[in-house]
This record gives sequence, structure tokens and C-alpha cells, in this order.
Amino acid sequence: MKRFAGWGLSTPATLAVVLFLIVPVAITIASTFAEDGGVLAPYVAFFSSGFRRAVLWRTLEISLATTAISVVVGFLTAYVVSRSPGRIKSLLIIAAVFPLLTGVVVRSFAWLIILGRNGILNNFLVWIGVTDQPFAMLYTQWSVVVAMVYLFVPLMVLTLVGVLENIPDDVVQASASLGASPFATFRQVIFPLAVPGLIVGAVLVFTGSFTSYATPQLLGGERQMVMGTLMYQRAMVAFDWVGASTIATIMVAVTVAVVLIMTRTARRLNPMAT
Repeated sequence: MKRFAGWGLSTPATLAVVLFLIVPVAITIASTFAEDGGVLAPYVAFFSSGFRRAVLWRTLEISLATTAISVVVGFLTAYVVSRSPGRIKSLLIIAAVFPLLTGVVVRSFAWLIILGRNGILNNFLVWIGVTDQPFAMLYTQWSVVVAMVYLFVPLMVLTLVGVLENIPDDVVQASASLGASPFATFRQVIFPLAVPGLIVGAVLVFTGSFTSYATPQLLGGERQMVMGTLMYQRAMVAFDWVGASTIATIMVAVTVAVVLIMTRTARRLNPMAT
């Protein structure tokens, strides 16, 4: 009876996932194999274009750089938060979550104001005498990375705080009492136990940055086109639905491959993984 009750409760959610997630993705992927020029013709056309290969590589660079920086910044921030007293910890968590209460477009526009030629940062650099002329900060790859890190670090912090809080203080104190240095304690105790949270956070950041559209469009423009903006261009400007579906399929394949690589890396780094 309990088994049937479980199936009954899970069936609506399962059907929703199948109908609104799996079926649309399957139809999108299937549409790329229905070309008259050959089964793999859309993919051959994509990878035969130097421009499209450059867009794919740029998207990977931005996503990996965003993930790496977010992991470092998020881990350090989460560690400080997890070791703070109760009231201060609550305030720090609120401060970390607060940016998530604002829309992505609004936060991206904020970086337009900060990084513009007459923006806050350029005016500050001119005021302190670092430069006489404003720097061209917008519509560069690093400006997209900076904005993406700002967008996704809160996710990394929220993912890691719970993991780091669950590391017993007795384990850390035992490592120190056995003569391990703080660095050795971090490398051999804290980091391996935090690997699952790091991988989950890294997957969230990578998938979010790899498929992002609004931030690269606003801060990168046509000069720093990524896969998301290229897919929008093919679908909504050129009305090339097969080309857009091909780009979406490649994005799905790359995302799945990176997630599998991260999962395998986590198993190697975490001695407690089975």
C-alpha cells in the first residue's frame, strides 16, 4: 500500500518533468537530425564555421573562468560565514542572499553604470590619477566574467555554507591536536569533506554562465557573442530554427559532459565517496 501511495504522489511530478522538460528537449534534438543534406549536416555546418567555433570557445572560456573564480571567492566567503557566531552568521547570509532578490537584468545594468567610460570605476581611476583617459571596460570578455561572478557567487556561498557547517569541529580539532598545520588541516580534512558542495556549486555556476543570455548581451554585445546570444540571433533574427536547435543541442551536450567530468573529479578528490 505504501508503495502505491509513493507512486501516486510522484506520478504528477514525473509527468510534469517528462512533458515540460524531457519531451521539448527531445524534440529540439530530433529536429537537428531531420535535414535533407545528411543526418549530421547541421553539426558539420556549425563546426565548419570558424566564427561559430570561436563563439563556442569564448563561451567555454567565460564559463570556466566564472566557475573557477566563483569557487575560490565562494569557498572563502562560505568558510568565514560558517565559522561566524550565530547573529553575525545570519546577517552575513542575508547579505549574501540579498543580490538574488534583484533581477538579472537590473544587476547587469548596474555593471553598465560601474564599468562605462563615464562610469563609477573610470571616474574613480581618473580622480586618483591612475589614468588621464577612461579605460574601455565594457564589451570585453573580462567585463562579462566580472558580472557573471557577481551573479553566481551567492549561489556558491549558499551551497557551501551548509556543507561547511556540517563538518564537525571535533574533526578539525583532532587534526590540529595530532600536529597538522592549518594548511594541512585544510588540505586533508576540510577540503575533501567540502568537495561534494564544491561540485554542486560549480555545476550550478557553470550551467548558469554557459547558458546565460542577458548578461553577455548587455556587457559583451556583438563583440563578445556567446552561445546564448548566437542561438537567439539564429532563431529570432535569421529564423534559422534548425541552426538554433543545433546550438541548443551542442550546449546540452557540453553541459552534460562537464557535469560528468566534475562528478568524476569529485569522486577522486573525496576519499569518502563510493
